[in-house]
Parts: sequence; C-alpha cells; structure tokens
Amino acid sequence: MIRRKPTGSLLSKHRQRAVTGTAAGRARPTATPAANLNYAQVSANHALVDGAENGQLYQYETSVKKSFDAIVPTLRKVSAYQHEEDFVARAQALAKQELGYELPKAVLEDAWVEQLDMRSLFAWCVFKSYQLYCDDFFSTAPLSNTGLSKSGAEEFQNFIQQCGFHTMDVSPCADGRLAHAIRYVLRLPIEAVRRKSYAGAMFDIDNSIQKWVETEMLRFREGRPNTADEPTRYLKAVAYHFSSVDPSHEGCAAHGSDDALAAKQGLNRLKAFQQAIENSFCCGASIDLLLLGIDTDTDAIKVHVPDANGDIDLEKFVDAKDVYQQTQRLSVNDATQRIEQMVREAQAGVGEGMLKLISKLIINNLSQIEYVMNYYGSHYEDIGHAERFIGAGIGFEEVQLRNLTYFAYLNTVEESTADFDVGIKIFSKLNVAHGLPVPVVIRFDYHGQVPGSRERAIEHCQRVSDAAAARYSDLAEKGLLHTLLVIRDCNANGQIEILGSSLKTAI
Repeated sequence: MIRRKPTGSLLSKHRQRAVTGTAAGRARPTATPAANLNYAQVSANHALVDGAENGQLYQYETSVKKSFDAIVPTLRKVSAYQHEEDFVARAQALAKQELGYELPKAVLEDAWVEQLDMRSLFAWCVFKSYQLYCDDFFSTAPLSNTGLSKSGAEEFQNFIQQCGFHTMDVSPCADGRLAHAIRYVLRLPIEAVRRKSYAGAMFDIDNSIQKWVETEMLRFREGRPNTADEPTRYLKAVAYHFSSVDPSHEGCAAHGSDDALAAKQGLNRLKAFQQAIENSFCCGASIDLLLLGIDTDTDAIKVHVPDANGDIDLEKFVDAKDVYQQTQRLSVNDATQRIEQMVREAQAGVGEGMLKLISKLIINNLSQIEYVMNYYGSHYEDIGHAERFIGAGIGFEEVQLRNLTYFAYLNTVEESTADFDVGIKIFSKLNVAHGLPVPVVIRFDYHGQVPGSRERAIEHCQRVSDAAAARYSDLAEKGLLHTLLVIRDCNANGQIEILGSSLKTAI
C-alpha cells in the first residue's frame, strides 16, 4: 500500500507557538514591542532588579525561539513554491534567509514526483535548528556572560558555602515551562547548580543517592568543592509549579493541576530522600531540604521556609510577588533588610545560612518578575505548553529557556515511562493534532576519560530510539514521530556529536 505523504495544508493549520496558550476570550497582556527595545539599556523599576541583564537575557531568548518558530511559516511558503519551475532555488534562498540554513537538496529535487514530505522536512528543520543552537551555546557560552555569571560559578560556590552548603541540587518538574528555572527564574549560574527534571518534580531517589555519594567522595578524596571535614551540607531542592491565571487547568499535569498536592508530594519526596540518606550512611550523614513553587505564568517563586531543624511547613512561605510589591520603592539596603525580615516572619526559627540563601533567591527572582512584566505584560501569553521538542536521555544543560523543551531524563524508556508518556501527550496536542510529527532529541552525555563511555552512550541512544519507536509505533509508522540521536563528551566541553536520525536525510 502506498501511503500518501502530507502536504503543505497540514502546516497551514498549525498554530504558531510563539503566540499560543492564551485561553479563548482572555485578553492578551500588553507588552513592549521587541522592535522598540534597546536590549542593553532596559531601565529597572526596582532597586534590586538588574535591568541590563534582563535585556540581554530577553535578546537571547527571543533569538533562539525565533529560530524554531520560523520553521512553520517558512515551510508553508516552501510548500506553495513546489510546483514552480525554479522551486529548488527559491526554496533554498527562502530557507537561507529565514532559517539560516539550506534545506536537504535531495528532498526538494524529488518534489516533482509527488508532494513534499512536509512532516519529515519539519522534523529535519527542528533538528537542524537544535544543532545550531547547541553549537552556539557550547562555543560562545551566551548565558555565562551576563549578570551573576560575570563573577562566575566560583563566587556562587563560595556564597553557598558561607551559607553552610557545598552543593545545590535542584529537581524542577519536567514541564517545559520550568526549563529556565535555574538561569532565568532563580538567576543562578548553570555551572554551579545541579539540575535534573522529572514529571511532577518526582525525582528519582536512587539517582539522587548516587549523586550524593559521588559528591561526598569528591569532598573526601579531592577536597571538591570543599573538604569532607568542613561543616557544610548537601542541599536538595524541589521546584513544583502552579498557574495563577488558570489554576484549574494549567497547573502541573502530573498532579492534576492540584497545587496543594504538587507541593505536598514534592515535600514527601524530599523527606523520603533525606530518610534514605540517613538510613544508609553513618556518622550523622544527612542533607538539607528546600521546597520552591514557581508560578509558570509570571515566574514568581514561592519559597517554603524551613525551621531551625530543617523541617518544612507548607503553610509557612514567602511569595516573591508580595516581596516585589512591598519593596518596590525602597533602596537597595532597605529592600534587602525588608526581604530578610519577611523570611524571618514566615518562619521564626529559620537558620541564618538558609535565611541568606532564601533571601538571595528571592532577590534574584525579583529581576525575573520584572522581566516578565516588561516584555510580556501581566503574564506570559503562552500560559500552557508550547515546547518545541522533547529532550530524552541525559544531558541538555544548554536548555535554559522556557517552553523550549520537555525533559524526559532516562536510561531506558521503560524506567521513565510516565515522563515520556506525558511528553507524547503534550505533543499530541501541540503537533500531532495539526498533522506535524513529534520531534524527539535522544541525547546521552558521557565522560570521555572513562574507557568505553562513548560506546555505551551510543548504545544507550540506539536502545532508547528503538524502544520509543516500538512504544509509540502508531505515531512512528505514520511519520508522526522522529528522533535525533546525539552524544556529547561533557568533559571535553565541546560540541554535540550527531549519530543519526530516523529521517532518510542526514542532518
């Protein structure tokens, strides 16, 4: 049986995700047009806000997302050209101008035989854009040259050690609306914070134990980041999320958009991890806990403040949105003092180290609150999902942008079925419902100094790719799921290496 390939009409039905997410009938926020902004000179309305960094981060965000969001309108035009005499030349000129690269020539040259395979072409463009995005990230380190990162990860490491911690390990939800939690929402250097995302922020306890053991071994054997006799502790944080605009529908899907349940389950997972460490290791081994809530519509955080014993009461928290309003007209010193006072008022027994860290996180978040207000209005337009691709495997430290990627951290599809299924469900609405495929980047980073690590990474990629094609065979057989296989030597600090894809044409 000959399967008819999709035509450009599929693309014309696909909504452009740069402007999606606004519920029917809801007024869109008023934001300053990007064309009228001088990115490097955005004035701040709050004494503790870094307006210049906001401008730089916005410029980076918009440039990256534009490269992905230009794909659909460009391919729509390409589809309209396909029966013209100079089709290939016109298509390539358009792609070069709008996307920054040419399309696979063989696909275009075969268009006279039958309709262009727009599904494959769409996936090819997403994967090509991802490759260029990664190349730029690892070549230029764009998020290490602004704001806090001017002083680098070393200064932040010194700061958290002064607060009594040697490692900060954060598990946000895998939802793409939290992909920017570290570098944007919390304004922390990505090199100094461990991030691993899971559906519902339900992190893998065994994996976290392994990371704790690795960290403590490095302290004991190599004195990194400090020696084992230093009185510092491992800090494990969970970042759950909620929606202030549409709380009943746009909260965390893994918890049924139940904000209270998301917070409770996040805390329960933290306690279980802490108990596992204490039960498994001697000599008073333990960790400190921190629970954060993120409003995915405004990026304002809610910090649940631990008491002197490290216990967390879900009802005792500081809302950064309230902090912004109460300190907006204060000087730097007065605003800082007021923030520390608000943290103490939320939990009278909070330790001084935790107090300093929470205060800093809130101060950092004030810049992100104003970032959203300045560039998007009262809240983001895409309050719902608008991810551009699924990232599956281990790696993706370059993804620090909201709604760019849905994460599915895994070694096998079977062990993270829930995470992967949620991603497919999301993209079934975003892409499949409009005739477009689900683009999945399967990536495994490895340590090049370890013998055989590259070969094992390649095996992981292929195994996950095969398992995904089998589990979602109904999509794969229709050309509605495509995978890109990628590895990277994270010790070499180099580019990604593309192994291949489910497409017939090389990336």
